[in-house]
Amino acid sequence: MKNSLSRILPFLLAADLIIPLLLAPAYRGYNHLTQVMSVLGNSKAPFHLIYNVWLIAFGVAILIDALQFYPTIAQTSGTISILLFFVIAAYAIGGCILSGIFSVGETKGLETLSEKVHGYGSAIGFLLLTLAPLLIGVYFFKISNGLLGSLSLLCFLFAAAFFVLFIMADKPSYKGTVIALEGLWQRLSLLFMYVPIAILSLTAATFPNELG
Repeated sequence: MKNSLSRILPFLLAADLIIPLLLAPAYRGYNHLTQVMSVLGNSKAPFHLIYNVWLIAFGVAILIDALQFYPTIAQTSGTISILLFFVIAAYAIGGCILSGIFSVGETKGLETLSEKVHGYGSAIGFLLLTLAPLLIGVYFFKISNGLLGSLSLLCFLFAAAFFVLFIMADKPSYKGTVIALEGLWQRLSLLFMYVPIAILSLTAATFPNELG
């Protein structure tokens, strides 16, 4: 496993949550609590090109890292290695690369081809990535690391809970309530999806003999 990318990946995961905070002030009317991050990639956003290029580069990086995880995890469990690669690859391609190439509109409407590709790709990728903390948790238990296994499973519970809130947020019946904070729930669910991936990446880079 290439230690260099494994060490960098946690910073890239953090950057994916931080970059919207840096770009948003130039986009008048944007609200982090109620709007998803991908809105910053629509053509009316001042720095949409920067954000879309970032999504593509980020997707390529985590896809490469998923490929590097695969043979190491396969030494312990072929099933977990296949499933983990699948969910991360689905997010990298659907939630990042395709989302960067096919930008979304200011709303969640799926009227154009670009919006449909973006919408379906990100939805599938996001949904599947929810399973990453669960798979990583099971893997850590298999290699007898109960602490990291428990932490990953806890992250899975939080990620799943916030993802459910994210799905519910745009329902008309929840308009004007705390549940309607779609942007907040997206960011929190991603945070808890990313943490176990970052831990796995750092462990692979720092203690490669403990994996596999």
